[in-house]
Amino acid sequence: MRSVARALSLGLILSIGVAKPCLPAFASESDAVTTQLVYPETHRDDVVETHFGEQVADPYRWLEDDVRNAPAVADWVARENDVSRAYLGALPARSWFAQNVAKLFNYARYSVPQKAGRRYFYTRNTGLQRQGQLFMRNGLKGKPHLLLDPNSWSDDGTTALDAWKPSVDGRYLLYSVQEDGSDWRRLHVLDVKTGERLTDTIQWAKFTNLAWIGEEGFFYSRFPEPEQGQDFQSRNYNQAIYFHRLGTEQSADELVYATPTTPEVGHTAEVTQDGRWAVITSSRGTDARYEIRVIDLARRAEEGWFAEPLITGFDNAWGLIEGIGGALWFMTNEDAPRYRVVAINLDERNAGWLPIVNESEETLESASLVGDKLVLSYLKDAASRAVILDLGGKAASQISLNGLGTAAGFKGKPGDPETFYSFSSFNQPTGIYRMDIGTGKSTPFALPDVSFDPADFVVEQRFYTSKDGTRVPMFIVRKASIAKAGKAVPTLLYGYGGFDIALTPGYSPTRMAWLEAGGAYAVANIRGGGEYGREWHDAGRRANKQNVFDDFIAAGEYLKREGITPEKGLAIEGGSNGGLLVAAVTNQRPDLFQAVHAAVGVMDMLRFDRWTAGRYWVDDYGYPDREEDFRVLRAYSPYHNIRDGADYPAILVTTADTDDRVVPGHSFKYTAALQHAQIGPKPHLIRVETGAGHGSGKPTDKIIAESADVLAFLAQWTGLEPE
Repeated sequence: MRSVARALSLGLILSIGVAKPCLPAFASESDAVTTQLVYPETHRDDVVETHFGEQVADPYRWLEDDVRNAPAVADWVARENDVSRAYLGALPARSWFAQNVAKLFNYARYSVPQKAGRRYFYTRNTGLQRQGQLFMRNGLKGKPHLLLDPNSWSDDGTTALDAWKPSVDGRYLLYSVQEDGSDWRRLHVLDVKTGERLTDTIQWAKFTNLAWIGEEGFFYSRFPEPEQGQDFQSRNYNQAIYFHRLGTEQSADELVYATPTTPEVGHTAEVTQDGRWAVITSSRGTDARYEIRVIDLARRAEEGWFAEPLITGFDNAWGLIEGIGGALWFMTNEDAPRYRVVAINLDERNAGWLPIVNESEETLESASLVGDKLVLSYLKDAASRAVILDLGGKAASQISLNGLGTAAGFKGKPGDPETFYSFSSFNQPTGIYRMDIGTGKSTPFALPDVSFDPADFVVEQRFYTSKDGTRVPMFIVRKASIAKAGKAVPTLLYGYGGFDIALTPGYSPTRMAWLEAGGAYAVANIRGGGEYGREWHDAGRRANKQNVFDDFIAAGEYLKREGITPEKGLAIEGGSNGGLLVAAVTNQRPDLFQAVHAAVGVMDMLRFDRWTAGRYWVDDYGYPDREEDFRVLRAYSPYHNIRDGADYPAILVTTADTDDRVVPGHSFKYTAALQHAQIGPKPHLIRVETGAGHGSGKPTDKIIAESADVLAFLAQWTGLEPE
């Protein structure tokens, strides 16, 4: 989720829900999946609570218990997985998708390099490796040297390399380790020259930046150690910034900044490239509304960790671009909903903010300072445009990109002659480029070698009208031959619509497998996201959340009306907040969709704030314990609004046992409610991954297996037969 997301009482007599048979209506009598589907029995409790005069039943609250520590929940998950595994494994197209997703994954993938001194650091996955490896080159043309291989860290590939940051001269590498997809991180330090890991180890880091002070040590953010057994469920409060000096124990780390009187406020730290300033960003939730404090590291001997307020009030977004001496550059949406660039000279104490780049009609997505230039990346109708300016904001040149897609990276430091960036689109896997900052000329650093011709697929952008007349953009991707013929084909529509996050063009082997099978793929850039700045986000959150659902429903109607997809050929997919999206619109318009994939979704909108990062999400969703917000949440909460008597599409819910961002209890409760309700004969299944979390860090083989299951399920119910 753009800024910095359980109780069975022993001895209680439980009522038993009656197992319901489900006989799928398959596309043809010859389909292999003809066995009657019987859901596992699921206990129903008599839990009823009164909220603002309304009684709300919660019969599956016991499924909120941590599956790792609750035998009854673990047993339910095992039985549900048995049913789903048998059904999904027998789908006619599953083997085709498994083979083709694996084929499409099998190419070398690189990250954007980070430069430190003369050393270049980057990750590479040769194709089907479970985890990417971290390499270093001495000089741009140097021989690649393997530094870290996460594939050796666990037998099943579920221990992953997360973030990493070389020290200023590249002598050391600070990196974070993720286990089983959890949001918790463990930090280690590598001596780059010897390849030996230092003894320094940091526990309980979470939602942290990695910020070096020279070669002396680093800042990190952590939470207090949770109570035993609550690692994956307890709410995250009292985040604090610490400084760790190399060669010491974590117990000796120095507290840099914390706000114990406001435990809901979180904090992260950055350090300018010249080592002069530490910049602390504080936030209350997911909204881009921050406070900024600065520590003058040149005065640390006299002042210690004195954090001087620079921006207070949690009113606007402020993002550090870079600093040179006393000057700091920031991106902000203060008086500029689509962002602008400003600067301040902290050595001149009476100096105010200096405007550098004014707000544009396009949304400023990112900014960096490289050499003696500013590199700005804009979103124009959800696609990237990048420009180079001098430090005063005057135009220097425009970066030529390879079509309608997404550019990212552009990192560097003052004095550097170069920067690196990535570019991808729906039909173009990520390529990595080096750009000469003086000339603006780009040359390839690492280009993908894939098994298909991007020219065989066409990416187009269309605009459609939502329920209230709002104009909404949508990307549509198809084989060029299908688009030319104007043929309606089964279509997979994807959306998110929240947390100021923009959906931009990008390559996915899973999506490409759907396209190669002959389907179409669409992305609706609905309100709630960050495609058009603060106003677009505000129009899709809290009391305005229904706009998000209306936009997505209108996208589905458009695809049918325009002949992109046949009447019975529309599948929808979303993850996290997008899982909430597709579940909510399914309740509202079950007739519009034929198949649904709801991944790691927020399904109980009356209790989402009770676990881990959920408390942050009140910025987008509102507070369940406030009546005005409760009324809005109750009206669309997927778990509470399943419509008995309606004919629902086929639904596949996916989650994972170690998801501590959106705890799996959301998906468990929602699935149990679906299976209990009288909503028609199509299958309503859940697939629960083990040793995985909200998505990041998942090994390649698990991604391929899950993708094959999901795509085969959606193909089965939309009539897509791989060509």
